[in-house]
Amino acid sequence: MARPRLGIFLVPNAAGAERILSQARIADESGLDLIGIQDHPYQRRYLDTWTLLAYLAARTERITLLPDVINLPLRQPAVLAKSVATLDLLSGGRVELGIGAGAFWDAVEAMGGPRRTPGESVEALEEAIRIIKGFLRGERTLRSAGEHYTVNGARPGPAPAHPVGLWVGAYGPRMLRLTGRLGDGWLPSVGGHYMDPEDVPGNQRRIDEAARKADRDPAEIVRAANVGLDEPEAWLDAERLARTSSELGFEALLLALPEDGAEDFLRRLGEEVAPRFRELVG
Repeated sequence: MARPRLGIFLVPNAAGAERILSQARIADESGLDLIGIQDHPYQRRYLDTWTLLAYLAARTERITLLPDVINLPLRQPAVLAKSVATLDLLSGGRVELGIGAGAFWDAVEAMGGPRRTPGESVEALEEAIRIIKGFLRGERTLRSAGEHYTVNGARPGPAPAHPVGLWVGAYGPRMLRLTGRLGDGWLPSVGGHYMDPEDVPGNQRRIDEAARKADRDPAEIVRAANVGLDEPEAWLDAERLARTSSELGFEALLLALPEDGAEDFLRRLGEEVAPRFRELVG
């Protein structure tokens, strides 16, 4: 397992913008590793996730930032890749890209995006990943003609400061196989009304099998998860976090914050829980 990492999962509520900034600073200063922010551009109460990530990058120093996960149907892949590379360069290599196939199709369509079937959304994600990876690798000229996305002689640049990982928010069998073939990481949400913990081992195996069939080393795929979605306070327990990490095979965990006492929760998580968690897992 790779180096264990611990972070937080933030909701970009516009009414709490100053609170989000404060929480990001505390997470950075207390020694946490990651900040993930969900991306729902059609939600009128939410800030734009990419703009918020850029704003937070300028006001933090060491913590890694990522959309958790980016709404691909409303983010054109080539432009998204340039945004990712730019922010990674400006932040000193502190960006990863969580990416998904899309959901809430009525809302996507209302914003001018495409309505896709489940099969189409997986196809579009695969096309997008290939384009984004081409941009981030700095290929001199990029051409890709797909059913959903096309680039015709695009010239990538600037290059990111580090090899940015594409962490896929995958749940179904096709998405899990895609993650194994092309993804740099897997980023589901576990618990609540998302993925049951009992389903995780089988899904990990699907990713591993797909990676091997693609002549990839499964160990090179980062395993990260959003956890504690319903009971954040109960996760201020390094032993519990370490068991979850070891038993389910996730080296990076991102925790939701409680509605009350979030700042104290963050300080305890970063200063007390995270060092013990890394010691136990590492």
